Parts: sequence; C-alpha cells; structure tokens
Amino acid sequence: MRVSDFDFDLPPERIALRPANPRDSSKLLVVRPDGLEDRIFRQLPDLLRAGDVLVFNNTRVIPAALSGHRMGRLGTTPKIEALLHMRLDGSRWKAFVKPAKKLEKGDRVRFGAEGKVCLLGTLYATVEEKGEAGEVTLAFDFHGPALDEAIAAVGEMPLPPYIAGKRGTDAQDRSDYQTIYAVKEGAVAAPTAGLHFTPQVMERLQVSGISQEFVTLHVGAGTFLPVKAEDTRDHRMHAEWGEVTAATCERLKAARARGGRIVAVGTTSLRLLESSGLEPFSGTTEIFITPGYRFRATDLLVTNFHLPKSTLFMLVSAFAGLKRMRSAYAHAIANDYRFYSYGDSSLLFPAP
Repeated sequence: MRVSDFDFDLPPERIALRPANPRDSSKLLVVRPDGLEDRIFRQLPDLLRAGDVLVFNNTRVIPAALSGHRMGRLGTTPKIEALLHMRLDGSRWKAFVKPAKKLEKGDRVRFGAEGKVCLLGTLYATVEEKGEAGEVTLAFDFHGPALDEAIAAVGEMPLPPYIAGKRGTDAQDRSDYQTIYAVKEGAVAAPTAGLHFTPQVMERLQVSGISQEFVTLHVGAGTFLPVKAEDTRDHRMHAEWGEVTAATCERLKAARARGGRIVAVGTTSLRLLESSGLEPFSGTTEIFITPGYRFRATDLLVTNFHLPKSTLFMLVSAFAGLKRMRSAYAHAIANDYRFYSYGDSSLLFPAP
C-alpha cells in the first residue's frame, strides 16, 4: 500500500504535552464495527466482560538520552547526542546519534553533564560500528549493573520528538513517562497505552473477573522514526527484544478456550503477541503489520492515537479497518481528543 494512504491532518494543539491528571480521567474512544462511543478511561472495565484477559507490557523506560562530546582528535570536541535503542550485551548498545557525520569507527565519546555524579562524573564509550541513518554501536567502558547505574546518572528520559521539540524534559517526566507496572528495565520509549492505568482501574478489572497477564517488549527508539518509503513494502522495522513465557501462553490459550478475549494493552503488546503466536517466545522481533494481516493472538486493542503515516497508524488500520480508523481519528480531532504518547486512548474492536 502507499504510505500516503495513512496520512491525515492533525492540528498541532491536539498534541498532548502532559498526561491527564489523574491518569484514568483521559478520554476513551470506543471504536466498534457499528459506530463510535465517547467514554472516560476509568470506564474501561465496564466495556469488557468477565473472562477477558488484558495483556500488559511491563518494560521499564531507562534514561537513554545521552549528551556528550567526541574525544581524542586534536583541536575539536564536537557535541554528540545519542539515543540508546537496543542493548546487545552487558556493555554494548545500538544507538542513534546526532550529528552522525562527526563520528567514525574507533572514536571515543565522553558522556556526562555538569552537576551529575557517575563514578568519576563521566561515562565513556567507543564507536564499535557505524551503520546507516545515524545508527552506531557503542561499546561502553562499564559493564552490567555498573553501566546501568552510569546511564541512570547521566541520561535523561527520552521523550518523543513531538514533545521534546516543544518543551524540555523535567523531573516530572521520570514518573509520568512510566507505567505503574513497569518492572523490567530496557525500553527507551514507553508503552504509552499503559500510562492511563491507575491502581483503582487495575482493582476494578480484577473485581470484574478480568484477569491480567504481563509480557516484555523493550520498546526501541525506532518507534519514533518516520516512514521514508513511498510503499509500505519498502519499509524495514528496527528490531526490538521481547519475551512471552510458556506459563503466560498457557493461561492465555486457556482463557480463550473458555470464551475469553485477549485484550492487548498497546501496540507493543500486540506486536509481541502476534510475533509469538501464543507460543513461548524470547528474542527480537521486526514484525510490521499493515492492512491485510490476519491476527492470530489478539481480539481487542487498547491504544493511543498515533502519528500520520506511522507504522502504528498502519497497525491500527490493519486491526480495525483503514476507513473506520480514518473516521475515528476525524471524530477524535473534532471532539478535542488529545493525541500521541501523553494523549487520550481508544478501545478498538476488530474489523469484520
């Protein structure tokens, strides 16, 4: 399909710069085959039924935006911005850097900032490989927990560019840009559909007989990259690491056998479920879902409102139908819904 098929006009004032307070007071647009319904997110348990299972992504965002300088060349120390996006092992990360033209294989980069403590106040890395589109492999001097501690000390929360371009990152984002059930560190972007859940909503789900399962997909910075191809067949997704345990798969299949529905909380949970096919899974996925895809492991989807021409808008169009999603987004814009990571939510029923 043409990427332009997934374009739409979004007024800039519809982009949310802060989440709703409280989180579960955000709007919820219910998108069914027979129409649209405006709700509040805390009403989600009323829209599901006993026996359904919500599947959450329990990844935890790390402060993966690093700022530093290239070292070792005579006379110049240009500033380098790095966004870590996938861990390779205990000391190496893939990262997107700016300006990439200032780095070559073998260069040394010193990350750190005034007033922040990280052992000796800095974090060093060597450019091990240089790829395309600003991607490099960084080999850090620290390893394992020591590296994690150093990144936490010198890094900042990697807010999406459509937020970071309008305001600076602050201390509030350290809690706002994290789900309440985040436990497994490794993401550099939040699974934002989960930001609406509060302890009160989780308790109501449990009381209503709606169970909860957790999977892990470490969301990478590739989720923010624009689709530059003109045809969807020419776009390549960046790999992300995920895991679905055997016990989780068995419980999900048992719930379906009893008539329950699998409700993916967010496109990250959906992509991982579809990658696994409800079988144990541990590894990387590059799954790219566009209209025509046959869903095997997901019955309903809770998700935010996505960027024009993005892979995520393509995914929701595959799930609920392109015509229906274009109509839903037009309704959301006309009715003052808030878009993107800190925005409002939707509950999507599948296209017939």
